[in-house]
Amino acid sequence: MIRDTAAGLRFARSWLRGRADVTVEEILVDRGDRTVPATLLLPSRRGHRPLPGWILLHGTAVPGRAHLQLVRFAKSLAHTGVAVLIPEVPEWKALQLAPGLTVPTVRAAIPALHAVPGIAAAPVGLIGFSFAAPHALAAGADPELAPVLGGIAAFGGYVDLPRTLRFLFLGEHEWRGERFRVAPDPYGRWIVGGNYLHRVPGHTDAGDVARALLALAAEAGARGVAASDPGYDPFKRELAAGVAHERQPLFDLFAPPGGSVPDREAVEALLEPMVDTIRRVDPLMDPAQRLAGVRVPVRLVHGRGDVLIPFTETLRTAERMGPDANARVTITRLFTHSQEDGIPGGVRGVAESARFVRALGGVLRMV
Repeated sequence: MIRDTAAGLRFARSWLRGRADVTVEEILVDRGDRTVPATLLLPSRRGHRPLPGWILLHGTAVPGRAHLQLVRFAKSLAHTGVAVLIPEVPEWKALQLAPGLTVPTVRAAIPALHAVPGIAAAPVGLIGFSFAAPHALAAGADPELAPVLGGIAAFGGYVDLPRTLRFLFLGEHEWRGERFRVAPDPYGRWIVGGNYLHRVPGHTDAGDVARALLALAAEAGARGVAASDPGYDPFKRELAAGVAHERQPLFDLFAPPGGSVPDREAVEALLEPMVDTIRRVDPLMDPAQRLAGVRVPVRLVHGRGDVLIPFTETLRTAERMGPDANARVTITRLFTHSQEDGIPGGVRGVAESARFVRALGGVLRMV
């Protein structure tokens, strides 16, 4: 417990201050099918001991490994005295939902990290954020990777595809009979629609809608402004002008004007065929069945206020893990999908901060 708290405090101080004593270097990693860039972060001050190594996987966003929150997290992580490698997944940066690239990326990153002088020749840690989170966890079931992974941490992931898709449209989720509802961040459904809508039976002519949705998601990634912001409305109208008249309602279902709620009846009619299509086109998008075979320790962290993927998905993830994972969960008000919430005041804030610090320390302790 003391060790966990000390490591977590080092991370937390760096994160909150926005300062980290680290060096940053750009390297190349051979993924097998292509060479990809990667960012290597090392603590500026090193002792004589080899550094533990960590691999960070980014989500589906235009900034890729340069996402500001991800970089800030990586710097704070390296500040604690570890080496951090963030390999780019160009397809995810291009907003392609391609979970099958997770294992090849991790396999390529491990020898690249071990080739750095001063890195411990030992199992490395793996962290997945957002879209990468469940697929990083599933990598722990890979027979070649499991022996070389010391632990996996997942931040803000999903596990139940139908429940997650429903949340993306309606903001509804539940846990053991308790129901929750929020205004969901539409970014997730733009990405899903852009990748799969034109493959759904009855909507195979909707390539124009899919392209418009991906353009909208790319714009949100470039602006760095919440996708729910009404400031996107002019761009939505511009994109809608390029969509066939008969498919305007479909575009509006995914991207209604800021503050508007999608038509429930139309959403309900679309959900089941879309889930079926995603499972047919890419079964790896549904990670639930692979998690029971994870053979390494797992730590799960999710922000209670997350409006892109609900925190109940991480609670559900823990239930799906096998005994070898020794899964531990932290639901926090201090860290959401892409940014931290405000720290609560009073005793509640102290307790929340202490729990978050211990969780971060527990992640670091895995390697």
